[in-house]
Amino acid sequence: MMTLSWENQTMIVEFVLQGFSSILQLNISLFIVFFIFYILTVSGNILIVLLVLYNHTLHTPMYFFLVNLSFLEVCYTSNIVPKMLLIIIADQKTISVVGCLAQFYFFGSLAATECLLLAVMSYDRYLAICQPLRYPILMTGSLCLRLATGSWFCCFLLTAITMVLLCRQTFCGPNEIDHFFCDFTPLIHLSCMDTSLTETIAFATSSAVTLVPFLLITVSYSCILIAILRIPSGTGRRKAFSTCSSHLTVVTVFYGTLIATYLVPSANSSQYLRKGFSLLYTILTPMFNPIIYSLRNRDIHEALKKCLSKKPGFLI
Repeated sequence: MMTLSWENQTMIVEFVLQGFSSILQLNISLFIVFFIFYILTVSGNILIVLLVLYNHTLHTPMYFFLVNLSFLEVCYTSNIVPKMLLIIIADQKTISVVGCLAQFYFFGSLAATECLLLAVMSYDRYLAICQPLRYPILMTGSLCLRLATGSWFCCFLLTAITMVLLCRQTFCGPNEIDHFFCDFTPLIHLSCMDTSLTETIAFATSSAVTLVPFLLITVSYSCILIAILRIPSGTGRRKAFSTCSSHLTVVTVFYGTLIATYLVPSANSSQYLRKGFSLLYTILTPMFNPIIYSLRNRDIHEALKKCLSKKPGFLI
């Protein structure tokens, strides 16, 4: 087996993100569309945060976790989209190695945190529907804070392990990444060192923060479905399902796009498909989350009406 001798090669200090260079004729259209999506995503999620913070009737565990999710979505898209817009409109395709690694770290940490937060929110819905009488006792403010803080801390810590190993890699060319952001797989393919340990650790940690929460969500909703089916009245069943339908929709969209992205073939012909699916979970899903949560949510509607009518007490 031929061993790559990288000692005599020049270490690169920046990468080139190709983005959507194969469809340059659509650059202006892509920029306008993605810019509008980004503005809608940020404004929609910030609106959810402000409505919950300033309306005391929404100070419940469900909306506390929703604030965490909305804040995460703002950070998530802001980590990727502004640089992507520069690539499209200003042709600034270069990104430093340090900047690229930092982008990957925040992308991986925030994506993992979203998985855990979705699992925590499903557990909250399980307690609310399956154990309604004990719900106020079980889901206390201190427990909500510990669950949310633990989700953020654990995911940033686990991703840091992969990040440390990735920082020890040597990148000596080529330096082109056929993507619009710094994802793990394109990065690791540009390393000229042995990446087996880094890939193994990354696979283990990513599996832990995606599959385990997914199993918890599946178990929670299985119990919720059984509990709903036991409700004698149709009105009661519809009311119980409406309290978790928004969250279930978000879970389905988020995990559906993740699975579609990372299970497509790695052949070059599927790169367009990979970028398309990546756009779904980096731009479209964060934009749709506030819409999904507010579309049929009477509490959010009332809070928004209270804000628009400037009733006394909204900002107290």
